Amino acid sequence: MAADWLGSLVSINCGETLGVYQGKVSSVDQASQTISLRQPFHNGMKCPVPEVTFSAMDIKELKILEIPGGGAPAGQTDSGSTAHNGRSTKGPGSAPSSAPMAVPRKDELRAQEELHSPQQCSKSYGDRHLEALGLAKGFRRRHNSWSSSSRGNNQTTPKKNGMKNGGGLKNKDDECFGDPLEEILDTDFDFEGNLALFDKAAVFSEIETSEKRSGARSRGTPSERTPARYRHDENILEAEPIVYRQIMVPQSGGKEYCTDAGLVVPSISYELHKKLLCVAERHGLTLERRLEMAGVCASQMALTLLGGPNRLTPKNVHQRPTVALLCGPHVQGAQGISCGRHLANHEVHVILFLPNFVKMLESITNELTLFSKTGGKQVSSVKDLPDSPVDLVINCLDCHENAFLRDQGWYRAVVDWANQNRAPVLSIDPPVSTREQAVDAKWSLCLGLPLPLAESAGRVYLCDIGIPRHIFQEVGINYHSPFGCKFSIPLHST
Repeated sequence: MAADWLGSLVSINCGETLGVYQGKVSSVDQASQTISLRQPFHNGMKCPVPEVTFSAMDIKELKILEIPGGGAPAGQTDSGSTAHNGRSTKGPGSAPSSAPMAVPRKDELRAQEELHSPQQCSKSYGDRHLEALGLAKGFRRRHNSWSSSSRGNNQTTPKKNGMKNGGGLKNKDDECFGDPLEEILDTDFDFEGNLALFDKAAVFSEIETSEKRSGARSRGTPSERTPARYRHDENILEAEPIVYRQIMVPQSGGKEYCTDAGLVVPSISYELHKKLLCVAERHGLTLERRLEMAGVCASQMALTLLGGPNRLTPKNVHQRPTVALLCGPHVQGAQGISCGRHLANHEVHVILFLPNFVKMLESITNELTLFSKTGGKQVSSVKDLPDSPVDLVINCLDCHENAFLRDQGWYRAVVDWANQNRAPVLSIDPPVSTREQAVDAKWSLCLGLPLPLAESAGRVYLCDIGIPRHIFQEVGINYHSPFGCKFSIPLHST
């Protein structure tokens, strides 16, 4: 009778102290009431000894998992005896355990493996690893499956099983990382062999075929022949070579600039600049129109220098920028007043300095009338200018023709104030002078075409005041607009 159970796959529960053993029955001694297992596993780990012998006194519960040559009995157990009557009987002092799990037959295992083949779903790393290790790993997998359902009462040590002591986490770690290192496959992945299986030409050919079917043109290689017909969005004519010197002047002013796009902008002399403005005024571009255009362009540039949309927002009403506008009694001063009017309309606090004169130009009088309606502040004494630094100083003190203004007391006083104030300076339409600039500017804004300014003028900008192209041609200038989509552009010295 005992020989019938040799080779059977059994699970022996020896209590919390000794733990659970699994293995194949190698011998059963009825006289000494012992049973021996070969290839034993202790609590899911392979034992270092090839065979383990148990006494009936140590066995709390015995489960038959598989019988050689036949099916596996569903839940057939024995407790402390060699009689197998198909029901579970607990020995004295044994701890309660969960119901035994049914182990599938070999043909059922094969059917399940076919069901979970790569055609149905991708196998996990654990399944592929167990299949590679053979029967022993398959046996361990069944044991782990059984032990996971009855782990609560089958702990190896009598420690408290709680999350505070790490019991639950430790069991999960043992189940996941409990494989011995010597059994892990050490076969390296063959990258070169796997890459050789990839047919790049066939794959790219299939991609191009699908693109052509969907209506998208294949990029192809430069050596491929271009089809004779193009779609409506591909019929693009080849662009002509870019001509960077598009503005030609009869005589150079001695200095050349270039735009961000690389276009060359030559400077002109003040005499040619004055002639250009006279011809434009004769054709209808009056002084009032020029003042308005210069004021708009200068105010746009000043608003950008003040911070643009980052500074001038409804959330910053309490932090309005302050601009000090220094103007002289001439056309350049009228341009500055026009700029101040536009700045005040954009919620900028403008302080206009203009000296008192008995007789003013009509253009200045008209601009002052409009400026007074904006709520801006006008002063005629340097003492009324703010002592603290302002956000921006706009310099319109100098004139192209009357250089004697520099010798007057009000001029020297306001120049000293501007140089002592630490605010950056923007000069509008600065003159060409052999003398050094009285106020060091950070930016200078020229009108129409630039003048050959000195290095103290700072960075040069150019604004469009609306002079038509044919008016440039009347004074001998071959002109193409360098502004693009803007009215003010930066110029760089060449």
